[in-house]
Amino acid sequence: MAEIVNLRHARKAKARDDKAKQADANRAKFGRTKAERTKAEKESGRLSRDVDGAKLDD
Repeated sequence: MAEIVNLRHARKAKARDDKAKQADANRAKFGRTKAERTKAEKESGRLSRDVDGAKLDD
């Protein structure tokens, strides 16, 4: 015999799982610490200065 499933509970459980997956994705995308953000900003600034310094005058 098949197991009886309450569809309302199944729907809500699926919604919770989807929400948890989205939260994990957002943590990976936006969840950097302040130190990591400042390090990235300094690195990009250093790279732009290096490129500007290597430009040849016309």
